[in-house]
Amino acid sequence: MTNRQLFLNQLTQTSPAPMGLEIARAKGVYLFSPQGKKYMDLIAGISVSNIGHAHPKVVKAVKDQAEKFMHLMVYGEYVQSPQVKLAKRLTELLPKKLSSIYFVNSGSEAVEGALKLSKRFTRRTEIVAFKNAYHGSTHGALSVMGNETMKQAFRPLLPDVRFLEFNNEKQLEQITNKTACVIVESIQGEAGVIEPVGNRQLAVSKNNFLQLLRKRCDETGTLLIFDEIQTGMGRTGKLFAFEHYGIVPDVLCLAKAFGGGMPLGAFISSKEIMSTLSHDPVLGHITTFGGHPVCCAAALTALELIASPPAPLLKEKGGVSWKGELFKKLLKHPRIKEVRGKGLLLAVQFSSEEENKKIISRCIQNGVVVDWFLFRSDAMRIAPPLTISEKEIKKACEVILKSIDE
Repeated sequence: MTNRQLFLNQLTQTSPAPMGLEIARAKGVYLFSPQGKKYMDLIAGISVSNIGHAHPKVVKAVKDQAEKFMHLMVYGEYVQSPQVKLAKRLTELLPKKLSSIYFVNSGSEAVEGALKLSKRFTRRTEIVAFKNAYHGSTHGALSVMGNETMKQAFRPLLPDVRFLEFNNEKQLEQITNKTACVIVESIQGEAGVIEPVGNRQLAVSKNNFLQLLRKRCDETGTLLIFDEIQTGMGRTGKLFAFEHYGIVPDVLCLAKAFGGGMPLGAFISSKEIMSTLSHDPVLGHITTFGGHPVCCAAALTALELIASPPAPLLKEKGGVSWKGELFKKLLKHPRIKEVRGKGLLLAVQFSSEEENKKIISRCIQNGVVVDWFLFRSDAMRIAPPLTISEKEIKKACEVILKSIDE
């Protein structure tokens, strides 16, 4: 049997028609089939491969750590240098209140930990989330997903979850002193890259929706969780997207690109808040493989490549933000309604799902891998490795425009 037949027969399928690309190797912004066909990767494993595929420094870090030791003991019991070094460097780059890190395996697990932490610290039960939000597929993360279609078959889910409209400041009054936490994406990803907007009454940019949300959480003693799983690690032009909006969360969730291509997530808060997981009960949150030393070694190397001086990926000229603007400038076509987003998290808006998916299919045939958004299927996702060059961006846009015409 071929790999394709084995893939369809032995691996659980999550959709009736998987993309089904067979990839033999990947390097930089390119994927290669067993037959040698080259694809430009404009989705980066859904915002995972921020520093490109098979970056030599990350590959070396993985090999070096694997030769020293891999799994030793469940998280938190042994002092492991890769975990300690990564935690130290990450907290140096974060606001002071985000000083204590719990490493996990994935974004969903980071969200699960953050929700548990909030309920434990506040001794409250209500959770507030937002419509069209995506936070993962495990039971707790699914409970705060803002899309009923993907949830209905798995009910009952977590009780006491309330959903508000993103960017509707009037609904923030529904956050009360009974609310344990509010979980929000700094920029809504699967909704089709929706940014927080300014106060509609005052029309003042400094009073953006997230600042009003922060203020309401402070008034009610509610913990504010930012899901930066897709928007973090330089994706929007800053290390974390919340830096664009002048606020700091109480809890930060990371994953995807955080691991440098390896499976790693984290939820991060203050020492005071995180310490509640150590008592009443002890082992308030446990994981076997979270903070795997090889993953932490890869993550530290990736973090240095993105954030350490001179950090060319985050520079204004030629960096992530500039590259995003170049995509917007080049993607001009009568059938493109809008190109929106920040940095290299972009949505190309078309008139319908049918039109978008036909164009995406043609792009893949023409050697450029793009995708749509879970809750906005009429918009094309563009989220390439942050290392993509100007020449590669121009080539990608040529292929996309050609595919629209075809």
